[in-house]
Amino acid sequence: MAEAVRSNVIKRLVSCPARRSSEAGVSLLEVVVAIGILTVLALGILPLGVMAINTTENEGHLAARATEYAQDKMEQLLSLAYGDTTSDTRVFPSAGSGGTGLAVGGSSDASAPVTGYVDYLDASGNLLAAAAGVPANWYYKRVWQISTPFTNIKQVTVTTVVARKIGGLGRTPQATITALKTYPF
Repeated sequence: MAEAVRSNVIKRLVSCPARRSSEAGVSLLEVVVAIGILTVLALGILPLGVMAINTTENEGHLAARATEYAQDKMEQLLSLAYGDTTSDTRVFPSAGSGGTGLAVGGSSDASAPVTGYVDYLDASGNLLAAAAGVPANWYYKRVWQISTPFTNIKQVTVTTVVARKIGGLGRTPQATITALKTYPF
């Protein structure tokens, strides 16, 4: 009996022609429509990628470098003696005279720098000579302020700003750090 069933199945397969479905393949038109939809979706997501790149450059790279340069200036200022009011800290290493040292004054507002309490760096972080005013090719501006909130304590505040941000969104990167220096140290 099993042999009869097998022979019957074989006869049916041989006698029935293969049926073709009307949707056996994908037409060129369908492929073009699918690519068009994917292109529209990709273009919709593209601005997110551009914004991510700009944010990473501004808040990651430039803000980190601004913080590093503020820390460098802070270390230079804190290395001075408490009573030093003549060292020129606008150069590195500090010159023995011709500057303000740790004299009370300056400003931590980068938009209103005070003479003697500001210096400029290029895009690579190299100190620029500011003998004739503001250098044309500055990329980082460092301003500092020295104040005496209490007796025998000087508060040193350093702010570093970047000349321009990348992209149109967000704010220009900057970093501000503050430290205290006590007498006699």
